Amino acid sequence: MRGETAAHMIRRLRQGKGWSQARLAAEACRAAGLPPDSLTRQDIYRYEKGKRTPREWLPSLAAALDVPATELEQAAACDAQGGAPVTVADFLPDTNPLAPLKARQGRRIGAGDVTDLAGRVHGLRLADDFLAGGDLIGPALRELRSAVKLYREGSHTEEVGRALLVQIGELAQIAGWIASDAGRHEEAERIYKLGMSAARQAQDGTLVGNLAGSLAYQYSNTGNVKEGLTLAQAALEAAGDDTPPRARALYLDRIAWAHTQANEAQPAIRALGEASAALANDSAVRESPQYLYWVDAGELQVMESRVYTELKKPLRAVPLLREVLARYDATHTRELALYLSWLAVALADANEPEEAAATAQRVISLSADVASERTAERVRVVLHRLDEYRDVPEVRAVLDEAA
Repeated sequence: MRGETAAHMIRRLRQGKGWSQARLAAEACRAAGLPPDSLTRQDIYRYEKGKRTPREWLPSLAAALDVPATELEQAAACDAQGGAPVTVADFLPDTNPLAPLKARQGRRIGAGDVTDLAGRVHGLRLADDFLAGGDLIGPALRELRSAVKLYREGSHTEEVGRALLVQIGELAQIAGWIASDAGRHEEAERIYKLGMSAARQAQDGTLVGNLAGSLAYQYSNTGNVKEGLTLAQAALEAAGDDTPPRARALYLDRIAWAHTQANEAQPAIRALGEASAALANDSAVRESPQYLYWVDAGELQVMESRVYTELKKPLRAVPLLREVLARYDATHTRELALYLSWLAVALADANEPEEAAATAQRVISLSADVASERTAERVRVVLHRLDEYRDVPEVRAVLDEAA
């Protein structure tokens, strides 16, 4: 194929054999006569994304893929002529915030310490189901600082170190989400990027994708629409071919929302369909990480209804939102307020101002005692949307009371 890059050739030939990136790495090591971990799945990922050129691995990759080495060398020359695609790595700083402090000799960290940390991380995640960002930001940041200090200053085996990095990545994801909910977006961005660094260092592509997708979601919601879409797509790529279906569904959901914020209806709806198809395979493929417990058909329906609301398709959004809200747990105050806010907007778009006003009043009441910038912003959006119907008595009463 004339003009084909090494990145494209390696990916094409690997997929033609039906191999995963991990399988190709193992086959290249076998062809080179080196230990199986001399080349990793992450290395193959970087080659296929054009972030790195195989160089010394070219002959071994060519042998594994049954292609003449000269063809792969010619393709590698094409790589140098074109720009590399954007990946998660492009969003990370050059410095490594997790570099060990080698001058110190900290206490020995064992598997028990990792287990304890994992329990606290999961507890924080469960707390976020019921409490808002303003309530949790302090504990979340303390846990994150403590975990990073444990990794950097402690002494541990390679296996324990990797497990610590995974927990730091998971903790950064929930801490970043909490910071974002508290309206501390710059801090959330730094936290997400710290987590992405930890997850990449641990070679956990699924976790990298989860963190990158969370940051992309924040970008999409705070006006950085182009960056949000670019990073959401990179998050899906970063996770690799063996991504658990539930994780893939979540990444596609983020892509759908990013397209929605960019006012790109067809790609958004297509991504929603792909997310549902991915989730349908959840029980047939490898188990999803524990932190994705909340990703299910109901959550995909929530996103679908939000997408249709933002795309001004109220006849599709209103029935979906009512179905979601009919089965939603009222103890999840923040989420209930958020979903009702989209219903209020969709009702206004459907020219049902009285119902929209009643729903808006519920949103305002629920949000009053919730320390969440997300709900506060949604209240502002709902009130702005209702202003068109100020002459309707029910709407005017809500607007006047809010003022």
